[in-house]
Amino acid sequence: MIVLKTAQEKLLSALQSVSGIVERRHTLPVLANVLLRKNGSEIEFTTSDLEIQVRTRASFDGDNSTFATTVGARKLIDILRSLPSDQTVTLSANQSKLTLQGGKSRFTLQTLPSDDFPLVQEAADFGPVFKVPQATLKSLINQVHFAMAVHDIRYYLNGILFVAEGKSLTLVATDGHRLALAQATLDTDIPKQEVILPRKTVLELQRLLKDDKGSDDNTIEMRFASNQAKFSFSGMEFVTKLVEGKFPDYNRVIPKNHKNSVVLGRAPLLSSLQRAAILTSEKFKGVRVNIEPGSLRIASSNAEQEEAKEELEIDYAGDSIDIGFNVTYLMDALSNISAEMIKLELQDTNSSVLITVPEQPGFKYVVMPMRI
Repeated sequence: MIVLKTAQEKLLSALQSVSGIVERRHTLPVLANVLLRKNGSEIEFTTSDLEIQVRTRASFDGDNSTFATTVGARKLIDILRSLPSDQTVTLSANQSKLTLQGGKSRFTLQTLPSDDFPLVQEAADFGPVFKVPQATLKSLINQVHFAMAVHDIRYYLNGILFVAEGKSLTLVATDGHRLALAQATLDTDIPKQEVILPRKTVLELQRLLKDDKGSDDNTIEMRFASNQAKFSFSGMEFVTKLVEGKFPDYNRVIPKNHKNSVVLGRAPLLSSLQRAAILTSEKFKGVRVNIEPGSLRIASSNAEQEEAKEELEIDYAGDSIDIGFNVTYLMDALSNISAEMIKLELQDTNSSVLITVPEQPGFKYVVMPMRI
């Protein structure tokens, strides 16, 4: 039976859109597979890791029948990638195997029954649907994702807080040492929602969302339940578990009324930090930042007694402040901001610094100081 016949790039595109969540190693072998469900000319592709499920549909040539199976997602993608993009490929089924043919190449793959594939049970209590532009959500994720914790024992930090209320959408991420907040104003009113999306979900959305503001297919539909979120966009359905727990009160963390501030170029500061970072020790990524009227100095050193010194001219007439930071935290923020100018707001040696962008009033980034 011919399951499908199509151009290599069309099949590869459908598989790649759902395969990002497939892990290399699994306790359940079937989770390394993609579930194919054929109904006439339409085929549904589904992947799952038991917590996230991604599904897309596409129409192909082939036999007009009903059929379902599962096959190794990565293997199929690797084979398709190795074939020319303009080649017509055929996928046919015979007993418990699938055969992929392209030109004079032929690959026979083992399958597992579709009944063995564990679909995610969707929640019954989803709230109302609301839409936002894909480009808006992608931009917000890009501005905060780097501040998420990785494998933190405080599991509620391993993700992003998503707060929607009225015409405001706010995303917040923190690992306890720094905090990033990005906010956008929407065209429509949204019912109050507050959920924590898991890290893996955030990174997968970041990969899949389009940042093309001009296309018709540019919105994402969202629904939240008590323990699940559901997203629909670009012909895809994305269901994910939520992180349970209470996110820290981010408003208390953001400094207010710092008396010293300086506006300076993002790119020169980032370049200086990147050079100073070369001579920090692997474990101890500390740099000293000295701000005084007219100049900002950055200094770093390591166990081999090597040192780096950088100096930038700045328009500043506030207090002299000598403060230490983890250089990676500063570079992460500056690398994910696209604006030319940034603003640093400081109080003293022991207080967090607030980084904002004059052009984007909705962005705030807080970094705790470090003793050096």
